[in-house]
Amino acid sequence: MSLSIMKATALALIFSASGALAQSNPRYIPFEPSATKGALYTPDSGPVSNVAFLTIHRTSNFMNMIGTRELAKRGFMVLGMNPRSDNNEAIVNFENVALDIKQGMTFLRKQPGITKIVLIGFSGGGPATTFYQATAEKGVAYCQGPNKLTQCPDSLKDLPKADAMLLLDAHPGNTVNGLRSLNPAVLDENDPNKIDSSLDPFDIKNGFNPDGHSVYSADFLDRYFKAQAARMNRLIDKALAMREAVTAGKASATDDMPFIVYRNRARLMDFSMSVHPGTVHPQKLIKDDGSISTEMVKSVRVGLAQNAKLDRTLENGTMFLTLKSFLSANAIRAKDSMVDIDWCSSNNSTPCAVRQITVPMLIAAMGGHYFVADNEIHYELAASKDKDFVVIEGAVHGQTPCEACSKLTGKSYANATKNLYDYVAQWAHGDRLK
Repeated sequence: MSLSIMKATALALIFSASGALAQSNPRYIPFEPSATKGALYTPDSGPVSNVAFLTIHRTSNFMNMIGTRELAKRGFMVLGMNPRSDNNEAIVNFENVALDIKQGMTFLRKQPGITKIVLIGFSGGGPATTFYQATAEKGVAYCQGPNKLTQCPDSLKDLPKADAMLLLDAHPGNTVNGLRSLNPAVLDENDPNKIDSSLDPFDIKNGFNPDGHSVYSADFLDRYFKAQAARMNRLIDKALAMREAVTAGKASATDDMPFIVYRNRARLMDFSMSVHPGTVHPQKLIKDDGSISTEMVKSVRVGLAQNAKLDRTLENGTMFLTLKSFLSANAIRAKDSMVDIDWCSSNNSTPCAVRQITVPMLIAAMGGHYFVADNEIHYELAASKDKDFVVIEGAVHGQTPCEACSKLTGKSYANATKNLYDYVAQWAHGDRLK
């Protein structure tokens, strides 16, 4: 029997036995002295791979992220982590997430039989894990310098490197998401009701459709994206001036200050399918039947017209931050929010980080979401010589089938989750991680 047939047979056995291997009793792992915590998943039965996965986010609870269970089903150990700033954007000091990841890396390296570790960058975990790996490979010189809005601490020296990276619908940065979500029509940060109607994305005169897909003119888009960048730059300048006042002892607090940003639900990709519609070049698409085609991939996502109402709310359209959390995790310099971003002005930036990462990298975008184009950019910028990019047909951002998309296209995407993790498992079982 040839080696390739033996590998294929082994993988088939693993996938067919996924139910028997499923993790039913993850082990709680506390980390000291920070508030970081984790859940360790291993297969209930059968062999455990030498490859372990670690998944974490800037603020979200990833102790039960879908990949923890799916990868355990396929024979892998997975550590799902919560960072020290879980569920609290206001206390984020972004660079410190690397210290949380370091704890998880150190823990996994001590587990019997584990020889390789893959960092999973899902959604906002993308900028977090790529920041960690770029700093681990290049040192603190990567995350320090006059171009950075915030500096990483020297405690990030000599971080243990991961052996590979898995990016799952990783966004380009909370910074970039924030930039693209700003309503650029706002004229006065102290009175967000004062707006420039010619830049209002929710005005039907400008192209907004409250009942479906919105279509904007090329002129509007050009002005809009430049105005988003201009508003972000004004917010940054305001925050830097406030930080100087804090440092000089002239503010009302000696360590930090509140920083509130109104009207930030104006991301055009949410309700205009023509903005970042898909890939720029032919890419691999994993179809629902498991076959793979190479084509220009277009997102099948559905528009979210409710943003028009959410943009003016306190609960869903306002960022309650501090100077530290804004500047470290929510701010980035730009001249145009889509095509002219100073990627490395922030450490929370996947496109900046991947250019420094050389380990093997698999990037998977969800075909029922709006990060397809961004993940293609990550793939093209990545310094790794061993890199792969696929789009999962009809998967929402959470890596499950998009039912709303099915109603729109008339196609089933029932196998989206299975197709994604079968592909990940095959990639991880390859020679790159032996």
